[in-house]
Parts: sequence; structure tokens; C-alpha cells
Amino acid sequence: MKLTPFTAESGLEIYKTVVGPIDNNVYLIRCTDTGESLLIDAANEHQKLLKISSDLQVKSVVETHGHWDHIGAVKEFREAGYRVGVAIDDANMLPSYDYVIEDEETIAIGNIRIRAIKTPGHTPGSVCFSVIGFPILFSGDTLFPDGPGATHYEGGDFPTIINSIENRLFASLPSETVVLPGHGRHTTIGEESPKLAEWVARGW
Repeated sequence: MKLTPFTAESGLEIYKTVVGPIDNNVYLIRCTDTGESLLIDAANEHQKLLKISSDLQVKSVVETHGHWDHIGAVKEFREAGYRVGVAIDDANMLPSYDYVIEDEETIAIGNIRIRAIKTPGHTPGSVCFSVIGFPILFSGDTLFPDGPGATHYEGGDFPTIINSIENRLFASLPSETVVLPGHGRHTTIGEESPKLAEWVARGW
């Protein structure tokens, strides 16, 4: 399923598929000029994802964080020759990986560039990815419609995720930015930012 508000003339396409027992969103960012793609979260159903990755010329994989439901196909992707990146603080949660994603690092997909934004709180190594030049954010399990990701798991921390959302996302991204989370429907920064005080008051 193609999920993009942009035409092919923009140079960018975004594809979304839903996999696994808890309906993980997996995204592919494709540069239409070169045909190269990047996969975000090798979550589950590796045969399905590997077929899509072959068809869309995926060159590498990035993980938003290390929870089991987002990394279920990492082993099979590495065995198939794809390089997998993750933030160092979540690296020990993966069965294996190839490279470390640094905060503010720029990753190239053909002529498209994405920026890694460290957003701890859901896990210590949670990372979001913004598309440079486009109002698009892949938020993993950091930001959803109507609130932050869960923080009651090991390594989660509610004040930390609130700080990440307020200072790394709301403070720096335009209100029209489309937020594509790791589960469920998409939203925008403008729709969610007025709700921050409500989230803090309710404590989750």
C-alpha cells in the first residue's frame, strides 16, 4: 500500500504494510529518482517483508527501537544481506546488527535524506526519523495519536518520553508534519502538540 501525500515528481514515495500479531506498521521510503529504498522496522513476517524489499530495492534497514515486535525479522534480513542499524542504547535488544545510528545522523536513500532524532522514553534508544525537505516523521512508538508510547516496560520512563516529545519533536517540527507511528493511524504534529499538558496531567 502506497502511503504518501506527494506525487512521484517530488522524488519521494512512502509505502506502508502491517505485519505481526499486534499490527506493526512497517514503512519503506523510496527515492523515485534512483529506485532505492530504506525499510523502517523489520518487525515480523520476514517472507512478506523480504519480498517487498526485493521488489522496491531496499538497501538497508533502520530500527526505531528494540522491542520484540519491531525486530522479529532482523535475523532473516541480515541473513539475506541487508544491513540493519539501531541506536546503541537499544542494540543489546537485537539478536544482531550492523551499524549504530547516531543522534542527528543523516541517512541517504538515493537522493532522499532522513535525519535521526534520539527520543528516549519508550526505550532508552528510541529514535524517530524525519524526512529532510518534507513534512514527514516516522515516530516509532514514541508518539501516537492522543499520546506518547507506553513507558511501563523495562527501560521506559514517562518524564523522559514527555521531554523527548516536547523538545525534540514539538519544538522543532512544523505543525503540518505528518506523524507515521509504529502502530495504528497517522496524525500530525499540529494535532498532537496542544494535548501535551493533558498527557502530563494524566501521567501516561
